[in-house]
Amino acid sequence: MTTISRYILVNLLGWKIKDEFPNIKKSIIIFAPHTSYWDGFYGKLYLMQLGINYKFLSKKEFFKFPLNYFFKIFGSIPVSKTKEYIDYVAELINISQELHIVLSPEGQLAKTIRWKKGYYYMAVRANVPIVVGFIDYKRKEIGIKGIIDSLSSIEVVRKEVAELYSDVTAKYPENFSPELKV
Repeated sequence: MTTISRYILVNLLGWKIKDEFPNIKKSIIIFAPHTSYWDGFYGKLYLMQLGINYKFLSKKEFFKFPLNYFFKIFGSIPVSKTKEYIDYVAELINISQELHIVLSPEGQLAKTIRWKKGYYYMAVRANVPIVVGFIDYKRKEIGIKGIIDSLSSIEVVRKEVAELYSDVTAKYPENFSPELKV
């Protein structure tokens, strides 16, 4: 499956894969920008070609019949607005030998200047790094921007995340704001 998804992404769709995925067994992967449902399609192809064990977080509203079967088969976890899911995700990571949790901290397709902070708290509670994934429509590149190991302060992490995304172009640039407000 990894070679098929890579072939589709690179050879058929014309995307360039940038930087190797780090040699780590567990992480929180944030993926941005998220301004179009196409981001999820390309992101899924990218993740499949990595050959890693991952699950991704999706709005609980997507888990209604018949879409709930599709999302579960493809490794999605429903997310509610309660804080219990942070503990749930941290526990999933802790009991797994290898698991990467993928999410979009923007939380929606529309422009968001106040990104969700759950990714930070999940990483802290599970004691795992944050891998910063990206999709750049201008350059037609998808991959990894960096790894954040030091999680001592949410303000520092959010500033580093904003810097990593500062040169990335979304499918709909007017809906992407890497300016993270704490």
